[in-house]
Amino acid sequence: MWEIGALLLLLAVMGVFLAPRFVRSGPGREALEGTVLITGVSPRPEATGAQFVTISGVLHGPSIAEHDVYRRFAVDVNTWPSVGELLPVRYSPRNPDNWSPIAPPSTPPGE
Repeated sequence: MWEIGALLLLLAVMGVFLAPRFVRSGPGREALEGTVLITGVSPRPEATGAQFVTISGVLHGPSIAEHDVYRRFAVDVNTWPSVGELLPVRYSPRNPDNWSPIAPPSTPPGE
């Protein structure tokens, strides 16, 4: 009799720990697409290839009107971002500070 109770208890504990893996997240956890208007950018390095850039800007998206953001990521020196550029991004609607660029920034024509 005790064996059946212990087995049921063990199965219940396993269910509690495994259930989050099989339950889908709600729609609030999906990433949304928006843009970041770049308001500040680190100086372009003399090196070539992929280098880290630090940008600050204002995030605009379907769930948020304006949110100041800051991020450091790698880009090719030939496509270094500039102030005033719009950068397409994906962000979390629950935490807009959790965002990432969709595609690397492009150099404006004429540069």
